[in-house]
Amino acid sequence: MSIPLPTSLHMEIKRLSPLKYRLVTSQILPVKQERAFEFFEDPGNLSDITPPWLDFCMLNNDSDDGVHENSEFDYTIKFLGIKILWRSRIIDYQPPQKFTDVQLKGPYKSWVHVHVLDGAPEGTLMKDEVTYQLYLPALFLHPFIIRRKLMDIFTYRAVRIAEWAEKNK
Repeated sequence: MSIPLPTSLHMEIKRLSPLKYRLVTSQILPVKQERAFEFFEDPGNLSDITPPWLDFCMLNNDSDDGVHENSEFDYTIKFLGIKILWRSRIIDYQPPQKFTDVQLKGPYKSWVHVHVLDGAPEGTLMKDEVTYQLYLPALFLHPFIIRRKLMDIFTYRAVRIAEWAEKNK
């Protein structure tokens, strides 16, 4: 990665129940809230902020004009070395403040990712809150593999987003 880890990045994963967790991240982006929202509502940018080792591939979507309420996206990723289909739907679309993507099909029993963008003196405070639930067999993998992989994915994402923001101030 070409720039260091953003100093404003905060990340934590909390256990909510035996199979349910919440990952929360936040970081300051030196761009206006509207500009940051435009970046996140363009599904083409997802491949730029996804680590190459996930082998992310957008298959199709029901919208050629980006993210909107109830738009659905199909893509594949490598999850624990196995290529799988992930289908998500956008809900609670409130530009330029937030939107939520929910997993309709994928590796988790449930996955709800809330993207929040708030104006801040330095630009935009970007927050992600992912609540995910594991299938029982994956419970044993969480502390050793899944938790670490999610931290790696969101760290990579934070660095790539910071790179984009620096270029687009």
